[in-house]
Amino acid sequence: MQNRVMESSKLNGSRPPASTGRVDVAIAGGGFVGLTLALALAKLAPDGFRIAVIDGKPFEEAGKGDARASALSAASRNLLQVLEIWPAIAPYAEPITAIDITDSPLQESGPRPLFVGFDNELKDGEPGAYVVQNGPLLTALAKAAAAEPNIELIAPDTVSGFEAESYGIDIQLESGRHLRAALLVAADGRRSALREAAGIKIIGWTYPQTGIVTTVSHSVPHGGKAVQHFLPAGPFALLPLPENRTSIVWTEEADEADRIMALDDAGFLKELERRFGAQLGQLSLAGPRQSFPLSLHVARSFIGPRFALVGDAAHGVHPLAGQGLNIGLRDVAALTEILVEGARLGLEPGDQVLLQRYERWRRFDSAVSALAMDLVNRLFSNENATMRTMRDMGLSVLDRLAPVKRMLVREASGKTGAVPQLLKGKRP
Repeated sequence: MQNRVMESSKLNGSRPPASTGRVDVAIAGGGFVGLTLALALAKLAPDGFRIAVIDGKPFEEAGKGDARASALSAASRNLLQVLEIWPAIAPYAEPITAIDITDSPLQESGPRPLFVGFDNELKDGEPGAYVVQNGPLLTALAKAAAAEPNIELIAPDTVSGFEAESYGIDIQLESGRHLRAALLVAADGRRSALREAAGIKIIGWTYPQTGIVTTVSHSVPHGGKAVQHFLPAGPFALLPLPENRTSIVWTEEADEADRIMALDDAGFLKELERRFGAQLGQLSLAGPRQSFPLSLHVARSFIGPRFALVGDAAHGVHPLAGQGLNIGLRDVAALTEILVEGARLGLEPGDQVLLQRYERWRRFDSAVSALAMDLVNRLFSNENATMRTMRDMGLSVLDRLAPVKRMLVREASGKTGAVPQLLKGKRP
């Protein structure tokens, strides 16, 4: 068994170990999910797990040049509050106070018809979500991890191979360094090299769509309102940011997206204004523009021998509802709770019973979330007149059902179902 594991886990060949370090958990990937998991395990384990985080880029560069923003659910905010990260993020966060949904052809001029309007506050008056630009968020996480004595940041470096054994997992790094851990966690993104090396297949597909992101300033205050325009090419979301700015998450047909991205700033802004509408007045670009292909995937398994997938390595969803990061942070909260409880019982982090519990908790939920977003994207990303009439009638009915709208806001806030303690704002 060990030989088969080693054979499947060689990434770029291995070198003789230059130095050996022992840790409880090694995390490959220093993005949002990897760093949050490192902080949670280091701070919350009974004696503080020793953590190594390996990433291909220097952590000093974390967050630089990222034009995207993330919608953090109220539950994700609870997690960051418990980890004492939220105070550093709060100045960059804009509460979403309301959400409007429209559905119209692109050529329609004037105000788009509003089909559903949500009050995005929970019963206690807390916003259901907050919008934070990725740069400040990742910078805050990297600084917190660098200050945590139980975390070692290893960068720039990558995992070149690993071998799971009965009493630990040996990890080889591209630099020649050798680590010994109880558990290796792959948080290395959608194209996870570690997932592939572990022989874990995915179920998924690519979309004939491209995502475009940028930030704009506008002359009229947004008032904390988020807007989801459903256009024939795909969803066009406006996410409020501090300082009278809005983050754009724009889904477009792939060929048209290439044309738009090739335009100069004036041409790009003109295309943006066609989709944005006039509700926020005069627009100006307030950040770089970036594009990326869209796809969906769910890993067939979330675990292996002394091995676990989290975040985009385990699942990737369409960005229309802005839930990708929140789903990843649910992985963090669930895995942390299971490993911390296991440590109290004397079980090490790589115990297979604990990992199986994590997979049962997270894989079904992740698959359902991914498929729900896929269904909404397919339902609304078309120009079929009959389909538009039917869905608009459905949205109009929904707008009159206040209890159902409150339920949907609570669902999006991450506070329904089998919620880990961290997402409730409690230590596990």
